[in-house]
Amino acid sequence: MAAPRDVAGGPMRVSVPKETAPGERRVALVPQLVSRLAKSGIETVVESGAGSGAHRSDEAYVAAGAHIGDGFSGDVVAKVSPPSADEIGRLREGGVLVGFLQPMTAADTVRRLADAGVTSFAMEAIPRITRAQSMDALSSQATVTGYVAALIAARELPRFFPMLTTAAGTVRPAKVLVLGAGVAGLQAIATARRLGAVVQAFDVRSAVKEQIESLGARFLELDMGLEDAEAAGGYARPLTEEEQQRQRELLAEAIGEMDAVISTAAVPGRPAPLLVTERAVLNMKPGSVIVDLAAESGGNCELTEPGETVVREEVTIVGPLGLASSMADHASSLYARNVQALLDLMVADGELSLDFDDEVLAESCITRGGEIVHEGAREAAEAATAA
Repeated sequence: MAAPRDVAGGPMRVSVPKETAPGERRVALVPQLVSRLAKSGIETVVESGAGSGAHRSDEAYVAAGAHIGDGFSGDVVAKVSPPSADEIGRLREGGVLVGFLQPMTAADTVRRLADAGVTSFAMEAIPRITRAQSMDALSSQATVTGYVAALIAARELPRFFPMLTTAAGTVRPAKVLVLGAGVAGLQAIATARRLGAVVQAFDVRSAVKEQIESLGARFLELDMGLEDAEAAGGYARPLTEEEQQRQRELLAEAIGEMDAVISTAAVPGRPAPLLVTERAVLNMKPGSVIVDLAAESGGNCELTEPGETVVREEVTIVGPLGLASSMADHASSLYARNVQALLDLMVADGELSLDFDDEVLAESCITRGGEIVHEGAREAAEAATAA
């Protein structure tokens, strides 16, 4: 483990390593933001090749004022994907790590970070409050995945999305159903509408009806006997087993009318809710498509195979993983702005200054002083140990 760096003699340093997770092409900072960080007194060090997957060259970083060097040398190390065991070993004791850490599901990673004496901040744990919107990496990356999901559905569907009037006759537009109207769902709705599809959307939170309709889609009304199912932070609350069963039954009927379904329903730290049953798939027309954005947490569709595209009952079911990396250029730009906004909160007069009375830093901190300080992450780690 590297020794702590004495920062009193120089500017605070943030370093960016090359991502090593399979398929990860994003980078935590882009050259355009290096000069902005410099204005806050932050020096940037980038590992050679760190930006290549997102089409950012070493030369572009140098031109922006960054140094090419050790990606783990900074007072703050900025990453995208959770660190591997080897990468944790390269972090300095007392140093700071910022990135997606999967604190509720990656218990081994969280324990290793605590044991290494690293102060870690999970981008997905940043509270959903107004002043933290610029740091909301979940939303920025969901914008990317929702867009790409609609493109995948259009590509896999053996029918046109838009209505076409031709000399050979008129082609009716595709019918698309989007399940879940969070950021990914709303972007999927908007993109499918731009492609000319007739779009409906469903969400258990009645508050999103107006947002769905503002995008030109129709809110799918299901008689579930619910007034609303919105929990704190804007997420949907977990439904009771009875409510889930009723929801699945009603959705199975509606899904049978659709050419494509894009499912985006997820609850942070929990398995994705089952929305699309095998019966619902059986109800769909041959050639129809399901794109399951919840595949990484188990999937919304009963027949989803995470990371695979399969055909079941003549329906194509896509379970993409790491979808944001497929648009690494813009995904990196958006994520880098989130990281920069968080770094601005950590720095005062060019020096690292972590104020844990600030709710953004307090709630997003996962490990500190050799302990797991995030309550949910600590409970998840304890449960994994007990198992």
